[in-house]
Amino acid sequence: MTRGHRAGFALALLVALLGLAVAPAQAAGYRYWSFWERDGSAWTYATAGPSQTRPSDGDVQGFRFAVSADSEDATQPRGTADFAAICEDTPAKSGTKRVALVIDFGTAKDAPRAGDTPPKARQECARVGEDATSADALAAVATPLRYNSNALLCAIAGYPSTGCGEQVSGERPASAEPSGTPDASGSSGSSGPSVGVIAGVAVVAVLGVGAVWQARRRRG
Repeated sequence: MTRGHRAGFALALLVALLGLAVAPAQAAGYRYWSFWERDGSAWTYATAGPSQTRPSDGDVQGFRFAVSADSEDATQPRGTADFAAICEDTPAKSGTKRVALVIDFGTAKDAPRAGDTPPKARQECARVGEDATSADALAAVATPLRYNSNALLCAIAGYPSTGCGEQVSGERPASAEPSGTPDASGSSGSSGPSVGVIAGVAVVAVLGVGAVWQARRRRG
């Protein structure tokens, strides 16, 4: 290979590596139960997990099982979410509070195994003690629940029977790569481009420029 060819090869490699460093990657998905709170007529992604949240009497909360990359990508519970309608048959009682829960088991494409049929969505009115958490309210109406060692909610009413926040794609997100499975509220960490890739691009750039300079110098 001549010096000119080596210079061209180095430049081509530089372009390829630069494209690898800056090209956006596809989002990785995680299969998990996301937790939501009703704010007026809209769902808001909860900032804390159900075991750390203490709802008030009259609150509406939701749970949705789906494949999502992060909180911005998470799929909301479907159906109506009206406290009066959900809790119309559960009268107020001194020393307790009522929490309306919307439980959406997702679609077949979100199921852990092909062919699994998710249960039908449920709307429940949980009457619990005044100090109860959202997890307590959920346990009052949708057992069995399953959690992992990090307090991530894995199953509601026994669904799904296995798995917990598993990754369903090996590709990293364009702007964030989860540092692990989502936590109790579904949040995840992020990181920028690999330092190794950037350093490699810089080295190839120097070699490529040097090769071109040497080739031109000898031709001159």
